[in-house]
Amino acid sequence: MSLHPVVAEVTERLRERSRATRAAYLERINNAIIDGPHRARLSCGNLAHGFAACNANDKAALREGHTPNLAIVTAYNDMLSAHQPYERYPELIREAARQSGFTAQVAGGVPAMCDGVTQGRAGMELSLFSRDLIAMTTAVALSHDMFDGALYLGICDKIVPGLLIGALSFGHLPGVFVPSGPMPSGISNEQKSKVRQAYTEGKASRDELLEAEAASYHSAGTCTFYGTANSNQMLMEIMGLHLPGASFVAPETPLRDALTAEAVRRCAALGKAGEHLPIGHIVDERAIVNGVVGLHATGGSTNHLLHLVAIAQAAGIALRWEDFDALSSVAPLLARVYPNGYADVNHFHDAGGMGFLIDQLLSAGLLHGDARTIAGCDLSGYAKVPSLEEGKLIWKPVSKESGNRGVLRSASEPFRADGGLRMLNGNLGRSVIKVSSVPDDRLVIEAPAVVFHDQDDIKRAFDRGELNRDFIAVVRFQGPRAIGMPELHKLTPTLAVLQDRGHRIALVTDGRMSGASGRVPAAIHVTPEADDGGPIAKVRDGDIIRLDAQKGTLDVLVDAAEFAARTPVVEDLSRHQHGMGRELFGIFRRNAVAADLGAGVL
Repeated sequence: MSLHPVVAEVTERLRERSRATRAAYLERINNAIIDGPHRARLSCGNLAHGFAACNANDKAALREGHTPNLAIVTAYNDMLSAHQPYERYPELIREAARQSGFTAQVAGGVPAMCDGVTQGRAGMELSLFSRDLIAMTTAVALSHDMFDGALYLGICDKIVPGLLIGALSFGHLPGVFVPSGPMPSGISNEQKSKVRQAYTEGKASRDELLEAEAASYHSAGTCTFYGTANSNQMLMEIMGLHLPGASFVAPETPLRDALTAEAVRRCAALGKAGEHLPIGHIVDERAIVNGVVGLHATGGSTNHLLHLVAIAQAAGIALRWEDFDALSSVAPLLARVYPNGYADVNHFHDAGGMGFLIDQLLSAGLLHGDARTIAGCDLSGYAKVPSLEEGKLIWKPVSKESGNRGVLRSASEPFRADGGLRMLNGNLGRSVIKVSSVPDDRLVIEAPAVVFHDQDDIKRAFDRGELNRDFIAVVRFQGPRAIGMPELHKLTPTLAVLQDRGHRIALVTDGRMSGASGRVPAAIHVTPEADDGGPIAKVRDGDIIRLDAQKGTLDVLVDAAEFAARTPVVEDLSRHQHGMGRELFGIFRRNAVAADLGAGVL
């Protein structure tokens, strides 16, 4: 199938826009690729420090200096359910390396915070910036120059983007991302959501809510809804940085361990002469476009409007929201996974998963099938399913039929013809909205503004009975420069209750919402943000706002001259600058770029 003309056009536009920066990046990493292990050029004292704690066999191999030595960069901690399985990975990886005649060392650990734990709390104000901190700590881990390749152990929200940005700063090294898989399905996400809404209305107790949450988040492995963590896994596979079919295989299973061992062998192979393929060459314009198409086709997390821009930038590629918007118009929605449907990622995987998705998108000409991958094949080799036969890892072609059409469909009969992501422009600036699970009759909302400067104030107003009407909640001073752009998922139950009561409501914010939100129309990432003097800082209570996701507009319906003459509101944010470590992140807040440029500091 020939490449879809819009995909080809966006890719070419991306290449042209990035020509100078991509060339400079490639020159930099190509200059770092030299014959033989870098550690062979270390002084004797440097090298001795590097292998001092190894066992005798590994020490001998490192001392001799000609066999591959792989870095393990791990985001393990046992508070994150998704990352707990990584506790045993270093030894598994070291043993797989030894069996193949090379070595592996834990080069370093990176911070890994759980947005599920910090949701609605002060700690969430560190979350987005942890992405750039993870990138920096990845660089620290690799800076010892002891390694011929790297294995990156990470799953969740900012962790995979941070690891990948850090990996791309060492783009001359081969790199493989190693997933750990989702937890088994607990109670349905729909059941959990109903209990949350009942609790918001005072119809369920805290004990009932905790019981529902604990029955949903109940085991080691990734949370099973399709939020940022599972969007990360989809991206790593469709961008060729996981092994085919590896993303959603359950933890602690023979197949998962076999895939992990194979990832080790592939990383070493990618460093050999003749096959040398560093991660900076894999992540090119084709891989970035494939990632964006995959995001649309699965209804993935809107957080990647920030993360993919920052990832691309780390590879010298100038991805823009306009590219997301153009690709959304042609990438059909092929998956319905909660919150865009009833299913979870285990149902998605069982229905055919990533292999089926990639096969369908390739058949429709919506992916670059010639994109390079860590598997030693192009992306067409990812239309396969891994399995074990007599203890041997093999891949079989994926079925051409979905195992569950309520969860996963072919490109010829999608759930919707587009990806459900829109860019909004208007006199309030630029923003984005995810509409894949917004009811059709809520795509256009025109209502009075109710302005808030703290997400908790919405719940207080709800409890006082002040929000039983049509309105658009404007939640501002939530951007990266203001308070670090915390996720506002805590608002979802309250706004969903009001929408279910029949009120026409929407959210407009310079903050962000995750892939875990969706039924209530939300214009997010409004840029410029309020703390940067953006137009959102001029909105007053009672102003009529029109959010039109069909036309792609977001406007306050105030006389243009009057609106221009208004002075932007200034907010005292000092209460957000101390406590829970926030005082240490002032340098990030002061230097963060706008949301449409990735909202980072790197």
